[in-house]
Amino acid sequence: MALRFSANLSWLFQELPGLPARLEAAAAAGFGAVEAAWPAACPALELRAAAERAGVRIALLNTPPGDQEAGELGLAAVPGRQAAFRQALEAAVHYARAVGCRRIHVMAGRVPLGTERAAVAGEMEATFIENLRYTADLLSQEDMIGLLEPINNRITDPRYFLNTPHHAAAILEKVGRPNLKLQLDLFHCQIMDGNLSRNLETYFPLIGHIQIAQVPGRHEPDSPGELNFPYLFELLESLGYTGYVGCEYAPKGDTLEGLGWLRSYWESRGLQHGATSKAAK
Repeated sequence: MALRFSANLSWLFQELPGLPARLEAAAAAGFGAVEAAWPAACPALELRAAAERAGVRIALLNTPPGDQEAGELGLAAVPGRQAAFRQALEAAVHYARAVGCRRIHVMAGRVPLGTERAAVAGEMEATFIENLRYTADLLSQEDMIGLLEPINNRITDPRYFLNTPHHAAAILEKVGRPNLKLQLDLFHCQIMDGNLSRNLETYFPLIGHIQIAQVPGRHEPDSPGELNFPYLFELLESLGYTGYVGCEYAPKGDTLEGLGWLRSYWESRGLQHGATSKAAK
């Protein structure tokens, strides 16, 4: 079965102001779904109306980052911020419910400034597990899925707590809730570990969402880089992946002009303009 792609509106179509306009452009380009990091600046009813007009599903959003001026990027694993995390989670759930989104990336957060990772790792993991159990209970009432995404600490974010799929899988096992899954961004996974074929096969039962970008530039999948995306797409198809593949990359130029790789994929599968992606929602 052909893969279904989701346009990340925090990265793609930035030529356009506002999420509704970007969503409409994504739909016109053939995407059947979109995702965004923190869409709350756009009123939920406005975004939902745009999605319904365009016939596009909102596939994913993140929990709020916390106090970005203080350097926060997520709160779920940050000791002493449990109350703020719960408030942020409830806001994300409220927004997700309003726009019809069933997946929320629960951001772990960063190792606090002035501390060493090794010194706080145990406390951060315990905090993360506690907050994830709370998350799972809340999301189960909404028929939603929580996602854990490892973010590489070699290039993107040196202080991010959760940085490998191995660590994420271990956390998921300790929490033990079926409505928590792994969000595997192949960009981060390649930088931290490589071995993508084996990692996809090993962690496939845990995967609830996939994201893509070329390495190391984080541009289009067909831009120069380390990853062979035609092979990886075929591997995902052979594994039976039916979730969305989020396009979280920085276009080298105009977003639409950079979608030749996606049009080629659709053509190679006998699809016209993402028709199956839309029909399979």
